[in-house]
Amino acid sequence: MNINFETAFVTGATGLLGNNLVKALHSQGVRVKALVRSIAKGQQQCAGLANVELVQGDLNDVSAWAPALRGCDVVFHTAAYFRDNYKGGSHWNALQRINVDGTRTALAHAYEAGVRRWVQTSSIAVLNGKPGSLIDESHTRAVEDADDYYRSKILADQTVLDCMEAHPDLFANFVLPGWMWGPADIGPTSSGQLLLDVAKGKLPGLVPGSFSIVDARDVAQAQIAAAITGRRGERYLAAGQHMTMSELVPLLGQLCNVKTPRKTIPGPLLMVLAGMQEMYARITGKPILLSLATVRLMRKEANRTHFNHTKSEAELKLRFRPLEETLADTLHWYQTHGWLPRG
Repeated sequence: MNINFETAFVTGATGLLGNNLVKALHSQGVRVKALVRSIAKGQQQCAGLANVELVQGDLNDVSAWAPALRGCDVVFHTAAYFRDNYKGGSHWNALQRINVDGTRTALAHAYEAGVRRWVQTSSIAVLNGKPGSLIDESHTRAVEDADDYYRSKILADQTVLDCMEAHPDLFANFVLPGWMWGPADIGPTSSGQLLLDVAKGKLPGLVPGSFSIVDARDVAQAQIAAAITGRRGERYLAAGQHMTMSELVPLLGQLCNVKTPRKTIPGPLLMVLAGMQEMYARITGKPILLSLATVRLMRKEANRTHFNHTKSEAELKLRFRPLEETLADTLHWYQTHGWLPRG
């Protein structure tokens, strides 16, 4: 696929998707301006990459870094607030300020700076379907059917659509990832934390629910393709492979050479554990992986993770690498960067 732009701006460039996107763009000769909240983390994630300029800032104060948008041909917007379920309680103010208002402000500044191409990192959260059905981009979710995070993603997408309606010369489209895995997950996100917990034998049991797992590197390629061959205003799924936790955890155990739980934690006990986790979060201020909101979401979305990628495969030439490769590369990255012992 021939790149038809010279300079790209990537928000959220130290995140799992953002840093893999920066590397993919760099490998194809694109000059990148990478928005990072921490220069130190940016230097860690982008070490050895020429033609990558680190821009410090975040979506709380877009005007502070907006001048760096000048001279860019395309913006890949990957930054978002998504850790609300890791803390318990309500985080709507932060979700609205960063995901919705931040997107609107960043897009306005980008347009003012002369940028006319924008790729929005949406989510499978904006889609909905009956359990067990094959879901595609047309199965949109109503705002009233969404939890706070899902609602913020729906409204963020709407701000992009509103801007396109106001500016017919603005080209924008949407890439909808599933649960992303992959190397360089320094957060770590929930996927990286799950792998670490399995490797260290900290998983107390299996949780119910199903997921759609995708390699962040494949999502990065989908974003680049969306900027080049995607159509204006279209949504493109990059959700990956349907899988239950009872299928995923044994795979991780085999990979890490450790025993894993076989029994699923009963629903009532899961709620108790989530409540205890939220108390721990309030006392320590540390993030958690299991909140009451997470448990409710897993129940509600169970078996709603079968996605139809026909459109993305046809228009973006999207292909997914084997899941085993994704998991192995993720583990290898943690081992080679000191998070886990080698071997």
